[in-house]
Amino acid sequence: MGESTVRVGDVMTRDVVSVTPDTPLKDVAAAIVERGISGLPVCDADGAVVGVLSEADLLVKQGGSPERSGGLFAWLVETASAPDLAKLRAHTAGEAMTSPAVTVETASPVSEAARTMVSLGVNRLPVVEDGRLVGIVTRADLVRLFTRSDEEIARDIRQDVVKRLWIAPERIEIEVEQGEVVLRGEVDTEVEAGLLEKRIPLVAGVVGVRSELSWAVDRSGNSNRR
Repeated sequence: MGESTVRVGDVMTRDVVSVTPDTPLKDVAAAIVERGISGLPVCDADGAVVGVLSEADLLVKQGGSPERSGGLFAWLVETASAPDLAKLRAHTAGEAMTSPAVTVETASPVSEAARTMVSLGVNRLPVVEDGRLVGIVTRADLVRLFTRSDEEIARDIRQDVVKRLWIAPERIEIEVEQGEVVLRGEVDTEVEAGLLEKRIPLVAGVVGVRSELSWAVDRSGNSNRR
């Protein structure tokens, strides 16, 4: 894409707290509370992310011992899965973490990070470069993109979508107000119009798209104008 595309590296937090697999859970909990974060990456000696430890992982430890729930058998049947049992017995970050970790590259578009977070139901993604942890991106980081100015959004649409599709910029009128995009003008084909409508919502900060485009040729090759 064009060089103005917003990448994960542009919005991530570089001052990221991480722990090693051998870090005691007490120290992990202290780091989470002190930094006001909801989770952190677990890295090996080379800086590679091997897992993620969240508040949810730690809360398994607070689920109570088997004896509190009417006996071991009843507790196993009613409340605990095998992974939960492993976490319940955990004493270190490596034993309690969720692994393998899902990561994202610094050069990835923010839209990719957003799709990953939504599909997996996670709030954060460790960011890597050359296989090593360099930052972390959260849902809050992505939400802040919606505060981008209309001028920035329009610029990115022209550079990262219109030009990439080899459409002459002067043929397209782009109006952006509060993140809502309106397209006017004429393109060569209905396919081009469809691609614009499909790709523009992926530009950071776009809330919605309304197309008033017309085209000279439809998918069947017939002349067609709106």
